[in-house]
Amino acid sequence: MIKVQVFSRIVLPCLCAAMLTLCGCRQESPAVAPKQQLVNLKVETVHARSISNSLELPGRVEADPAHVVHIYAPLSGRLMNFTLASGQEVRKGQPIAMLQSGDVAQARTDFDKARIEVLRADRALERGKLLISHEVMSQADFQELTAVDASAHAEEERARQRIHELGFSENGTSDVIPITAPINGTVLDVGTASGEMQRSLETTNGIATIANLDTIWVTGDLFEHDLGSVRLREPVDIVFSAYPNEIVHGTIANIGDSLDPTTHAVKVRVILSNPGHRFKPAMFATLRVTQPSASRIFVPLGAVLHDGDTTEVYVPDGSGKFATRQVKTGVTQGSQIEIISGIRDGDQIVTEGAAFLREPSGD
Repeated sequence: MIKVQVFSRIVLPCLCAAMLTLCGCRQESPAVAPKQQLVNLKVETVHARSISNSLELPGRVEADPAHVVHIYAPLSGRLMNFTLASGQEVRKGQPIAMLQSGDVAQARTDFDKARIEVLRADRALERGKLLISHEVMSQADFQELTAVDASAHAEEERARQRIHELGFSENGTSDVIPITAPINGTVLDVGTASGEMQRSLETTNGIATIANLDTIWVTGDLFEHDLGSVRLREPVDIVFSAYPNEIVHGTIANIGDSLDPTTHAVKVRVILSNPGHRFKPAMFATLRVTQPSASRIFVPLGAVLHDGDTTEVYVPDGSGKFATRQVKTGVTQGSQIEIISGIRDGDQIVTEGAAFLREPSGD
């Protein structure tokens, strides 16, 4: 019983004192001594270096809208002999389909009726001239015949013009009209098939879309926070996903005036010549705009430690110990990370073994 009391009086107070001492060291001292027996620390002096930066904009290839034509049926009817396919090259004036239309038959019927009325009115007018010369017809009746004849000729001309508008001659008998390509270009889209009925301009798809791809647009998204970094007519390098080892040089031709409400980006346009049509509409591309060189500090990734929302590095305090310093980081390049603030050119930091300087956590 005496031995137990002596142990309690001597050992327990010593343990409590040791625990209080350890807790006090963790809370009060910002510096720690390195455990050289566990790890070899590497301390280096950091220096800012001049780095050429580039702003990368995601983009894609588009056909120049000024050289895109949507082909619609000029009148209602059934499409025949339609053979176009997406990607096909066509020449201006090349027949691409035939259209058989009942509108033509109706227009010819109207013209034939108008022509019969003209013959009837002409004969009536000739009889009227004969009668009025013998003073058998009144002047008022003769003027009425003249007006009827003029109206018949006007209706005939209207019917003739309608046939011409449909692409036919008033002397023909066919009700089939050829549809031709209006420009040289590539078929981007096909909206119908042979045998389908067409409703003239009422349809939304049209027959086909043809684009001249001798020149194309490369349109990139310039986000709101980068608006001040890009200027009109600034040179730009373009890399296409289809040709990753090839750089195409261009110039910014237009910067949009409105932001997309979803992406908060404006459209940046580059116009390129496209010999051989290597660049296809909807291709992905990256626009790289060179930015002025700037002095920036990069350190190894292992030198930066993260503790919740805090980012820090270890720096020597001059007494053989090390203290933490909060920093703000930027972009990562390979095994290096940019330090935006917290350390300056010429400061020393721990670049290897920093993680072993942390105080152990736990109960």
